[in-house]
Amino acid sequence: MDTVQTLLEIVKYTVPGLVVMGSSYLIVQKFLVTQTQRKQLAIFQDAQDVTLRLRLQAYERLVMFIERIGPAQVISRLYHPSMTVQDLRHAIVTTIRAEFEHNLSQQIYVSKNAWETVKNVKEQEINMVHNISKSLDPDASAKELHSRILDYVNKISGDGELPTEVALHILNEEVKRVLAYGTI
Repeated sequence: MDTVQTLLEIVKYTVPGLVVMGSSYLIVQKFLVTQTQRKQLAIFQDAQDVTLRLRLQAYERLVMFIERIGPAQVISRLYHPSMTVQDLRHAIVTTIRAEFEHNLSQQIYVSKNAWETVKNVKEQEINMVHNISKSLDPDASAKELHSRILDYVNKISGDGELPTEVALHILNEEVKRVLAYGTI
C-alpha cells in the first residue's frame, strides 16, 4: 500500500505541474506567433511605403518627360535663330530620345498601359517633327520649322487634345488610383 500511496503523491504533484507547463507552453507559443506576425506586417507595410514612394517618383518623372517633350517646350529650349531646319529637327529628335532613355528605368514602377502611352507619345512627337520637316528645305531657317510645328500644334489643340495632354491625363488618373488603392 505504501507504493500506491507514494505513487498517488507523485501523481498529485506531477499532473498540476504538467498542466501548468503545458498551458505556459501554449501561451508563450501564441505570444511568439503573434509577435512574429506583427513584425512581418510591419516589414510589409514599410516595404509598401517604399514601393509607393518609388512608384510616385516614377510617375512624376514620366510627367516631367511628357511635359519636356511637348512641342512648345522642346522648341523653346532648343531653338536658336542661326539654326537650319535640319539642325533644329536633329536637336529636337536627339533631345526627345535622350530624355526617353534617361527615363527607361521608370517602366518597372508603372503599369504597362502607362509605359505604352509614354512610348507612343515619344514616337508621335518624333514622327510629327520628321513629317513637318520633310516638307521644308533642310537648309532653310529653323524659324520655318519652328512656326510650322507651332501652327500644327495650334491646329491639333483646336481640333482636340494633343498627344501629350492625353498622356498626362492617363498618368494623372493612374496616380489617383495608386494613391487610392495602392495598386493598379
